[in-house]
Amino acid sequence: MNKSRFNLIKTILITFLFSGFSSEIHARMPTTIIKSCYDGDTCSTINGEKIRLACIDTPELKGKKADPIPAKEARDFLNDLLANEKVSIRRINKDRYGRTVAELIKEKTNIQQLLVQKNLAKVYKKYKNQCLWSKYLIDS
Repeated sequence: MNKSRFNLIKTILITFLFSGFSSEIHARMPTTIIKSCYDGDTCSTINGEKIRLACIDTPELKGKKADPIPAKEARDFLNDLLANEKVSIRRINKDRYGRTVAELIKEKTNIQQLLVQKNLAKVYKKYKNQCLWSKYLIDS
């Protein structure tokens, strides 16, 4: 079995295991409305709060490590899914740029986990322990 298929199966199993626990938790979380997403892992709310999606990393739009085609694909997917939409938010902390690091959930779907499942993002191994769904993934 190749690595990507194995990782997809792991993600699906973990999603199934934690979905029952997470739906009740998400019902009690605060909500916000996403105005737009700058890239595949950074959005802003209608109130001006900048959100860095926790536990994932997406390709860069600009800079030395830029990979614009998949970066735009991730950004466009996120905007199509979240722009002007109400989401539940689990704020974790602030990053060095002052952005809120958080998990976003829309209609019981963890947005970060969805991006990973669609191969638009990768788990950010350094910070994977911040999210329940990613902390139990086996490093590959």
